[in-house]
Amino acid sequence: MLNAAGTLLDEAVREGHGARPALRTSTGEVSYADLLAVVQRAAEGLRARGVGRGDRVGLLLPDGLAWAATFLGAVRIGAVAMPLNTRLPGAGLVSLFADARPRVLVGDPSLLAELGDTVTAGIPHVLSFDALRAREGASVAPEPVGPDAMAVWMYTSGTTGTPKAAMHRHRNLVAGHHYAQSIVGLRADDRVLATSRLFFAYALGNALLNPLLARATACLTAEWPTAETLGTLLREHRPTLLFSVPTFYARVLAAGVTADAMASVRACVSAGERLPAEVYRAWRERFGLEILDGIGATETIFMVLSSRAGASRPGTTGGPVPGSEARLLDAEGRPVAAGQQGVLWVKTPSVAAGYWGRPEDTRRAFDGEWFRFGDVYYVDADGHWVHCGRQDDLFKVAGQWVIPSEVEAVALRHPGVLEAGLVGAEEGTGLIKPFLFVVPRPEAGDAARLTAELGERLAREVPTYARPREVRVVAELPRTTTGKLQRHLLRRLVGIDRRAAAEGEASGNE
Repeated sequence: MLNAAGTLLDEAVREGHGARPALRTSTGEVSYADLLAVVQRAAEGLRARGVGRGDRVGLLLPDGLAWAATFLGAVRIGAVAMPLNTRLPGAGLVSLFADARPRVLVGDPSLLAELGDTVTAGIPHVLSFDALRAREGASVAPEPVGPDAMAVWMYTSGTTGTPKAAMHRHRNLVAGHHYAQSIVGLRADDRVLATSRLFFAYALGNALLNPLLARATACLTAEWPTAETLGTLLREHRPTLLFSVPTFYARVLAAGVTADAMASVRACVSAGERLPAEVYRAWRERFGLEILDGIGATETIFMVLSSRAGASRPGTTGGPVPGSEARLLDAEGRPVAAGQQGVLWVKTPSVAAGYWGRPEDTRRAFDGEWFRFGDVYYVDADGHWVHCGRQDDLFKVAGQWVIPSEVEAVALRHPGVLEAGLVGAEEGTGLIKPFLFVVPRPEAGDAARLTAELGERLAREVPTYARPREVRVVAELPRTTTGKLQRHLLRRLVGIDRRAAAEGEASGNE
């Protein structure tokens, strides 16, 4: 009977990898044998708190040994690991706790102190990792749960609504080898570093599960990496594979990180959002490295579409990963014609079993073995898949569809623009119009001049119906902790400003 924790650790030790480094943290390396011993101590500690099959175990921990051991310890005994966003406010955690009803919450002492007893009320056991782990020498065999038993609940980021728990089975956690081997060629001598945190499925799959499955080394950092600290992390851990998100890559370029910092890296990967072609080109020019753009989801953990090394093309996502099937459907669920846009549906071995307690949402997003991404794509004449954005982000002006990523790409070609976000929002007439928000580069200079230059560029390169009604320069764009743009907040900002202006005019007329 399959137990994912046994596959990832026990089998590695039996194969002779016990002395190899499984984890690399700021305090040193942890071998596969030592990690297995710590995982068994965590597993016994959970059992001592009455945790059994199907019970939820919340993880509110920074990335590191404690995170990995608690996660794998829960999976080992047949419980359900529940990774939690460490930057989620208390109110958000309260709703997740009410939804999942964890039996145990293992948290960083400082985070638990900040939350207080009110947030964690109703959870039988709330404790630190040091308090959780049992005596040395604990021996806990993997619970023979089977491939379809629940192992992990991963909460969605909530960018399109209330966070939902995607339920993943044991077999899902060890299904990423198609991508790891075929696309990035993950080997036992690789060291993997992600700038995203492990509570994010992208990092969990690529920076912990796949490295352990390949008997490689996962580099885990407790601190959230920034563009300014990345160079230090790269020199300290010497990763061979780097996983990040488009916004982070753009900020690294703006921060002036030098090429020598990337000396150990043989491949860079991007996901989470569409990778702008301008970022791809600038990265390749400075570092001599392709960024392999891909797409996965909380509901799939691993990538389902990806560019290939040596064959990547700016502005595209390559094609389906070996082992996955993809199709594009129209609003009526019919396959679209060649070259036409459609909504992405994917069939992949790691797809979730559905959403916990959300039968209607499950029916909308899952159809047998197929999962509906909600992202819009088309396949170009050369067979490359081109991401047009999420279906919810597209909007119509004068009866024609506006694709935000196309307008954003024009703005990003201006040397003074670091980030760009286009949304459709109501103007005074009640009609939907495009509004563009941009984050300037430090050297961009005067904001008025930047907006004027952007206006001229957009007038030349963007069709009239898609041309922004207004360009606003802002200090930052609202993003989730996983790096995704929160367009609903930009739309709300337009609405608030419009109402304030209207109220001001009304007050002036009285």
